[in-house]
Amino acid sequence: MSLALNTKHLSSFINEEEYKAIYPQVEAAHKTLEAKNGPGSDFLGWMYLPRDYDKEEFERIKAAAAKIREDSDVLVVAGIGGSYLGARAVIEAVKGMYHNELDNGLKIYFCGNSISPTYLNDIIALCKGKRFSINVISKSGTTTETSLAFRVLRRLLEDEMGVEEANKRIYATTDRARGTLKSLADREGWQTFVIPDDVGGRYSVLTAVGLLPMAVAGIDIDAVLRGAQKAMTELANEDFTANACYRYAAIRNILLRRGKAIEIYASYEPRFTQMGEWLKQLYGESEGKDGKGLFPASVAFTTDLHSMGQFIQDGSRNLFETVIDFITPAADLTVEEDPENLDGLNFLSGMAMRQINRRAMQGTILAHTRGGVPNLVLEVPAINEEEYGYMVYFFMLACGISGYLLGVNPFDQPGVEAYKKNMFALLGKPGYEDLRQELLEKLGE
Repeated sequence: MSLALNTKHLSSFINEEEYKAIYPQVEAAHKTLEAKNGPGSDFLGWMYLPRDYDKEEFERIKAAAAKIREDSDVLVVAGIGGSYLGARAVIEAVKGMYHNELDNGLKIYFCGNSISPTYLNDIIALCKGKRFSINVISKSGTTTETSLAFRVLRRLLEDEMGVEEANKRIYATTDRARGTLKSLADREGWQTFVIPDDVGGRYSVLTAVGLLPMAVAGIDIDAVLRGAQKAMTELANEDFTANACYRYAAIRNILLRRGKAIEIYASYEPRFTQMGEWLKQLYGESEGKDGKGLFPASVAFTTDLHSMGQFIQDGSRNLFETVIDFITPAADLTVEEDPENLDGLNFLSGMAMRQINRRAMQGTILAHTRGGVPNLVLEVPAINEEEYGYMVYFFMLACGISGYLLGVNPFDQPGVEAYKKNMFALLGKPGYEDLRQELLEKLGE
């Protein structure tokens, strides 16, 4: 069974005529992607990656992962955005949010995604006195958050193990031939892995960017790619009514045109939390431009029903929910009878918690749709590597189609440079002197 799209709760929000009206646009978006003649066509390497991936590098990834697992207690992954979110999402989904505490072997931590000194000091504390390795991920090698963290951790590694041994424990995932990090890696003899030229950061989870941390964490990366390849094959179907991915992309745009400007990804499985973060980056960075786009948000139910649930039920009617429904949980429990029944829950005795969770989901969907919030459901058979590989590809393809339906380039991110210019100027980076003075005046300094 593959990921399925359940639209039965949309019947009062979208009619068949709207589906028929958008179909030619979906077909055009599909042809644009296939022909590679649309905006951002230089960054479509992810489309056939599950089939055409570098087999030699794939084996090197597995060999490096085996070495790290053998000679290290900790792997620190230094990266930001697409350089860490995808890998962390899959690891936490398959192995659980507490895998570091529950596993007896190697621990894996992520840094370089924040400039917080408190966060970095916590990572340092987790590494001190332990055999650790570093996987630094950056196309250029000059990304501020990642480079700062790597500078600090590299020094720690050299101080604790010596330069020669440290160089054996640094793995750089970067550009194939150029850039600061690639030059440094070549000079110091670090093992390197490639971020393909035609794959953008947020679409890179199926490259070495995601696969090396996954493999180190014990994820079956063969199964991840198997699931993605299955999705690549199945979702090439041009039949709009049979292609869940294209139908999902169409629904997002139909609802946006109806004034639903916020998409909330909702799951009743806490393991999905980091996947929600990856989806926020994927869609926010891909569609939020030219004054357009859906605003992506995520919630973890039933937890957030006691906070965000109020707004979703009764607040502004400018949103819709995409519910990710994992049909079979990774584990289950059965509620036992309590002779005293002080909590009044004996009516649940003998019931599996997966049943209770499902009823909570069904009740919430009915309540929210009755309250005027469209709900669509993406049904995922199980939480495992193959299904996650399928889901990752599904969302990336839907993002490409949806971006073209929206009329934007879903593969660039011009807006992310604005804050960097201001930050560099305020920090006194050479070449930003005029801007620095202007900004200081605005800050009243």
